[in-house]
Amino acid sequence: MLTQDEMEAAVAGIMARFMRDQIGRDPRDARAYLRGDLLLVRLAGVLTAAEQQLAKTQPRERGRDLLKMVRTHLAEHSRAEIETLLAEVLGVKINTFHHDISTVTGEEIFAFGLAAQQPYRAQ
Repeated sequence: MLTQDEMEAAVAGIMARFMRDQIGRDPRDARAYLRGDLLLVRLAGVLTAAEQQLAKTQPRERGRDLLKMVRTHLAEHSRAEIETLLAEVLGVKINTFHHDISTVTGEEIFAFGLAAQQPYRAQ
């Protein structure tokens, strides 16, 4: 059984690899936070150079909306794969999946609702 820190590090690694495989680059930083039956993953520095330019498109809302639409579609399309990888580490089924990305900060957030509170070994 893993400690909470080990589980969070494993999840962050899984999500960073996912980004590398799907987007073609690693996030600048990947953090995971496990609290009861909630798992949050925060990826920083995820926008590609092309996405950064798209986010600056005029009108700004158009570029932002397009970028969010593509990233949300990718996340939803890959949902089953992500949930399977995370469930293997956590030992708990994923019930809910939420996603958003900021075109201003370049951060991407994933939130997962777990089927049960995740047990882990005390630190």
